[in-house]
Amino acid sequence: EFSFGDEYKGGPLALGMHRRGSFYDIVNTPQCHIVHEDFRKILTATLEYFTEKGMGYYRKLQHEGYLRHLLVRRAVKTGEILVALVTSGQTGKEGMPQSLETEKVLLEEWKKTLLALKMEGSFAGILHIRNDTLADVVQSDETRVLYGQEYIEEELLGLKFKISTFSFFQTNSLGAEVLYETAREYIGDLTHNKDKEIVFDLYSGTGTIAQLMAPVARKVIGVEIVEEAVEAAKKNAELNGLHNCEFIAGDVLKVLDDITEKPDMIILDP
Repeated sequence: EFSFGDEYKGGPLALGMHRRGSFYDIVNTPQCHIVHEDFRKILTATLEYFTEKGMGYYRKLQHEGYLRHLLVRRAVKTGEILVALVTSGQTGKEGMPQSLETEKVLLEEWKKTLLALKMEGSFAGILHIRNDTLADVVQSDETRVLYGQEYIEEELLGLKFKISTFSFFQTNSLGAEVLYETAREYIGDLTHNKDKEIVFDLYSGTGTIAQLMAPVARKVIGVEIVEEAVEAAKKNAELNGLHNCEFIAGDVLKVLDDITEKPDMIILDP
């Protein structure tokens, strides 16, 4: 999640991370080696494009401006990339598109700029998200697909998962595989000489852990309060052909009283 701003008051447009201890200053991060090179190419191309077009960033105090955030997700196994440009819906002033029609042209050219990049991965989707909330948070008032689709697919331990812009997924897929395989082996060892057990995955998100435990369990029940995440979990389970997973939307502390099955094991992801 990159933010638009300036490195110092009145400075040129920046796109990167917040300076440590600062709510306003943004540090350009074109050489960050923590992320994959594809991230850096997308960030640099986006900054150069909107700088050339004279677009300004959204100023938090005045609640005025256009460019807000750039979200980039990349699947390690599949190489699929999802990019979302987050802007306000403001037009007609300096540093903004002059109309919705000029905005469409602006974003179409930005999309073409990204698609022309030489990447190791490939774009699964390029999105435009309009966010007019006053708070400095990333959310969608409206999402428009400029290219492709609204999700990427990643693989963990042989299973596939659809990941959208706002769905939670471990950022380190290879590290997550080690953690989840360890948990799965533990359950498998316990159930090796008896009937498989019922497993509860509490605060289950999009159901990643629940589905990875399904092969060594009799049944897995996932509980999650975010309804969109539960729907994503159901779709991912269907995608993977898993029929012993059940996902329930609701507050864990309330839902547990209504589940008739009793768990042999409970998984909590801290």
